[in-house]
Amino acid sequence: MPYMSITAPACPQCSLKETHLSDETYICAICGYEWAAELGEAENIIKDANGTVLANGDTVILIKDLKVKGSSTGLKVGTKLKNIRLRGGDHAIEAGDYFIKQEFVKKA
Repeated sequence: MPYMSITAPACPQCSLKETHLSDETYICAICGYEWAAELGEAENIIKDANGTVLANGDTVILIKDLKVKGSSTGLKVGTKLKNIRLRGGDHAIEAGDYFIKQEFVKKA
């Protein structure tokens, strides 16, 4: 008999509540995103390419050239992004108008 009293949190990636608990991870039935059960709806731990934990307000440096959608220019390796904000989902770092995946930055 399933445990109906346990309610799974909404998916941090797509924000839908179609999630379920599997062993020690939550899984979204819609987008397939998986996250650790102990985090639940608490803040996700976001790490840079070297495994250093990032926090809001940190400064990061790009480790790869990135193309910017809708623009002929891009962001060059070594670009310093100051005062970042962390978000959930695939592009976890917000720096001004840019949303960047955490695997393309290192903490300054």
